[in-house]
Amino acid sequence: MQSLLTGDALWALGQVIMIDLVLAGDNAVVIGLAASGLPRDQRNKAILVGIIAATVLRIVFAALTTQLLQILGLILVGGILLLWVCWKMWRELRDGHGEEEGLEAVTGEDINADGTIGAPPGRKSFAQAAWQIIIADVSMSLDNVLAVAGAAREHPGVLIIGLALSVALMGLAASVIAKLLQKHRWIAYLGLAVILYVALDMIYRGILEVYPALM
Repeated sequence: MQSLLTGDALWALGQVIMIDLVLAGDNAVVIGLAASGLPRDQRNKAILVGIIAATVLRIVFAALTTQLLQILGLILVGGILLLWVCWKMWRELRDGHGEEEGLEAVTGEDINADGTIGAPPGRKSFAQAAWQIIIADVSMSLDNVLAVAGAAREHPGVLIIGLALSVALMGLAASVIAKLLQKHRWIAYLGLAVILYVALDMIYRGILEVYPALM
């Protein structure tokens, strides 16, 4: 417990909490966007399945990633993957493409006051939506676990707290967080900056780890 009260551990914990908040909300919007074109009853079922799947995947990846990051070179690969996540998030924040439809589908509210919630039904089948959600869940759950593991670094206690918080937020409060991020955009940009910092730090540490083995 005392190891969590050091300055370095508290700094890592702050990064982990911000990463969890931003990626939980972003994941919820992506799930909502994938389910947005379904009829209301199928949409709610798809969103529920998507959130449950994302929660389970976070647990599975958490069990695997902490071991995998011990393999030479995977910290570097993880940092590069997070850099791509940053670019993807930056484009989404800048363009806002389809974000309101996804948020409406998750929260059930008419955010843009156009008289509809989500996209008009009939644009895709349940199977198509489910496949899109599975792909998004796998990608974003891995991104989340990598980012948390990268931020926690040498602090196992922070890593455990971060992964548990990630699972809890995705399972219980994803739609609330998505709405909060939509209303207060600066939180999303701050989270993006934290993830960028973690990505660059992982790349730097990964290069230092790999370089002696290549010489």
